[in-house]
Amino acid sequence: MKLTQIAVIVVSSLLLSCTSTVSGNAQTKTQTVKTAPVAKVPALQKAQTASVSASPAQDALNKGSFEQYAASLKQQALDKGYSKTLVNEVFASLKHYKSAVVADKKQPEFTETLDTYLPKRVSKQRIALARKYYKEHQQELETIGQKYGVQPRFIVALWGLESSFGKFMGNYSVPSALATMAYDGRRESFFKSEFFLALDILQQGHVSLADMKGSWAGAMGQSQFMPSAFMSYAQDGDGDGHINIWQSRTDAFASIANYLKTRGWDNSQTWGREVKVPNNFDFSYVIPKGSKDRTQWLQWWAKSERSLAAWQSLGVRTTEGKALPQRDIKAALVMPDDEQGRVYLAYSNYQTLMHWNRSYYFVTSVGYLADLIVAEDKA
Repeated sequence: MKLTQIAVIVVSSLLLSCTSTVSGNAQTKTQTVKTAPVAKVPALQKAQTASVSASPAQDALNKGSFEQYAASLKQQALDKGYSKTLVNEVFASLKHYKSAVVADKKQPEFTETLDTYLPKRVSKQRIALARKYYKEHQQELETIGQKYGVQPRFIVALWGLESSFGKFMGNYSVPSALATMAYDGRRESFFKSEFFLALDILQQGHVSLADMKGSWAGAMGQSQFMPSAFMSYAQDGDGDGHINIWQSRTDAFASIANYLKTRGWDNSQTWGREVKVPNNFDFSYVIPKGSKDRTQWLQWWAKSERSLAAWQSLGVRTTEGKALPQRDIKAALVMPDDEQGRVYLAYSNYQTLMHWNRSYYFVTSVGYLADLIVAEDKA
């Protein structure tokens, strides 16, 4: 919430149809793209659906009807001490979203590469809007950026990619979406936990039930945070005593910035850079794809990470064929589309963005858009 959860724990375009890490470790936000001709489940989605039962349909049957499952949840909510008024209001509105179940189980059937993905996710229209909003809200963004130590362009990039600058946040009632996902049998424990965290948010008065809308998987607001990400990272940016990432742009900006800061963002660096490697390059230096979880991915990162000087000695150059910057910075090498695709030197902030959403495509789109937001200033 995001995303990566957090990604963010970070889920939209978790995409609006997925949840985000932002979801901190909650990020169920998944990338709905294929990067190879064969049908593969994206790494983030594989990591987050590893606990799927052999037969979700049978799982649901064992729980009885959705109404019976909701009644059990209601009793648990009362036992946990939630106010009877809130519990009655939420459960009177609870519904089973068949479309959410379909979206969760649906797998893409097309092949995508960064060359086809980026023009769609970072379209000319989105770039133009990002630049427009960056200028319109620059004073507010600069204040938040200085407070949290995050460059404003990355706040705007995440805002734009997660919710189209607050225009598309999802129309699902978050409690109903989370109850549906828990009932469906896929990661029941995770979604039940998120459901009760959503009740916490309502009980604390941050948002009304009617306004608590999100994606089919429960990613909420302009930042597309899962409830767990909200509880960990969301901020009252405008100082009104409530954290409203749905209706307060300032709260959304501050929440995005706080997530990045908390996850280790370094505002003295950017996210990474596209580079070229020599013809005889040893690709064992590249971070492998298909990590089972973030822990394994970080282990692979540590094996790849080297100083810019070391990469220079291995023949890595800028896309223009020039020498790498002479800065004391370490970077790992990432190739989202394997040896046939683009090559990136990824800096420490790349790790933070991969916590928001563990998808090379998503992270690349964030960095790409963030760079383009300020590119016209350098022209």
